[in-house]
Amino acid sequence: MSTQPIYLSKERLSELESELNELTTKGRAEIARKIAEARSHGDLKENGDYDAAKEEQGLLELRINKIQATLGRARTVEPGDYPADKVYILAKVKLKNKKNNAMLEYILVSEEEADFEKNKIAVNSPLGRALLGKTVGEIATVKVPAGTTDYEILDIAR
Repeated sequence: MSTQPIYLSKERLSELESELNELTTKGRAEIARKIAEARSHGDLKENGDYDAAKEEQGLLELRINKIQATLGRARTVEPGDYPADKVYILAKVKLKNKKNNAMLEYILVSEEEADFEKNKIAVNSPLGRALLGKTVGEIATVKVPAGTTDYEILDIAR
């Protein structure tokens, strides 16, 4: 298991703490209720409800353990922790794809917070790694399956 820190925004840290609280209180209580109800149905060897509840319990505990491990390694970061003129974690970056002139906008986040649908990409993704440390006007070259793609950095915001 890795011991490297996981960098999270305060918002994501709060979300994980809330989820952990919800799972350890209400989630565990609900699973215990389901297991007790399934036990009351009789023979456990051929009790599909019991098996399903036990499997659900295992998945719940797995999620709890994952969140606890993440929180144990979590370090909060804020946009002001890094220079505003370079691309770092939590930077909002406007890019221009040099091949097709498409305009893109991403926020660089930790792998834990990455969500492509919300335009949040991980700093350790190929594009994220190519952008780190760059300034406005620089070109970030990203290796893709079809070769390479160049992105011009148009703006960096915090």
